[in-house]
Amino acid sequence: MPFYQFTITSDSVSARRKAEIAQAITETHCKVTGAPADYVNVSFVELGQGDLYLAGKPASGTRMVGLIRRRPEALKRELLLSLAQAWSSATGEPVKSVVMFLVEIPGYQAMENGVLLPDADGEQG
Repeated sequence: MPFYQFTITSDSVSARRKAEIAQAITETHCKVTGAPADYVNVSFVELGQGDLYLAGKPASGTRMVGLIRRRPEALKRELLLSLAQAWSSATGEPVKSVVMFLVEIPGYQAMENGVLLPDADGEQG
């Protein structure tokens, strides 16, 4: 169920390291949460120059929004820090170069294989 979407500029290191990032994010999510790799989704949306802004000015780099099922606060903190480190290791760029967000949803707001998912609290996956 987890869905990690990276918004990257075409001139970023992330644009050249998509496969490595996807692998690192998948491995990290599985390690921290216990989820099987078959459920971890990673996608990339590539933007051209002038399509990403920060403080009203053109920016470049990498942004990530991750949708996950509800988790305990400590696990979410560990997950976000670990995902940032995984991205950094995959790209060779410092953690301070990425902006990441985690958004949690109840299990029933996600569906896979035609089935609404259970909550993740207290279970692996």
